Amino acid sequence: MIAIILCAGFATRMYPLTDNLPKPLLTIAGRPVIDYLMDQVVDLPQVQAIHIVSNAKFYDQFLNWQRCLNSSGAVDATTVRIHNDGATTNENRLGAAADLQLALNKISRPSRALVSAGDNIYRFSLKSLWEKFLQSDNHHVVALPETDGEKLKRTGILELRENDRVIRLHEKPQSPSSTWTCPPLYFFQASVWSQLDSFLEKAENHDAPGYFIDYLCRREPVHAFRLNASRLDIGSIDTYRLADRILRQNPI
Repeated sequence: MIAIILCAGFATRMYPLTDNLPKPLLTIAGRPVIDYLMDQVVDLPQVQAIHIVSNAKFYDQFLNWQRCLNSSGAVDATTVRIHNDGATTNENRLGAAADLQLALNKISRPSRALVSAGDNIYRFSLKSLWEKFLQSDNHHVVALPETDGEKLKRTGILELRENDRVIRLHEKPQSPSSTWTCPPLYFFQASVWSQLDSFLEKAENHDAPGYFIDYLCRREPVHAFRLNASRLDIGSIDTYRLADRILRQNPI
């Protein structure tokens, strides 16, 4: 079993903060953003390796972060590997789906995988969801409630059946079909390998991972974990500062 954390974006909307520092390594309440996710991932049963995809610009910074992580003893027996996708600017970035494929191609054989963006802090237990996923034969995503109409237009929106099967995932829709948002956190069965290859051969947009989820749910069963919970999405300077205030007042 593996975990993949996608960290190859350039976060141009957060310049100048991210001009020379990748967003997952920005400090929130005294810790890099990615450390909050790592705390949860290293605790997942049967996950033997964590693969982190960086771009070429920030690759050395992630290697430095990895050295600090290893020296701290935080990962114990879990293998952490940093992959360089070769992108040097926002204009020649590969996109999240292609970065996911790059990581999967480093694995000797298909297995179940947890995939997450590296710029989200989840305020719920990944371990409990992972354990449920291990008892399932289906892919899973997370569904979080949102009542703010403007926020719904800026994220991925899930269309769900009564049994929580995902019918569609709509990226940043002007007319949201539900109030269930889908954070960039996915639980994939081994069949994701071939489905992702097929998607990348056909799709024009390789950037937002939600486009792949929408493709996948129309070909294989994808179910949602509906949670009454929240996340801290570091998508702008304002949300970065808000997350810092929240976690300073209420540490995880």
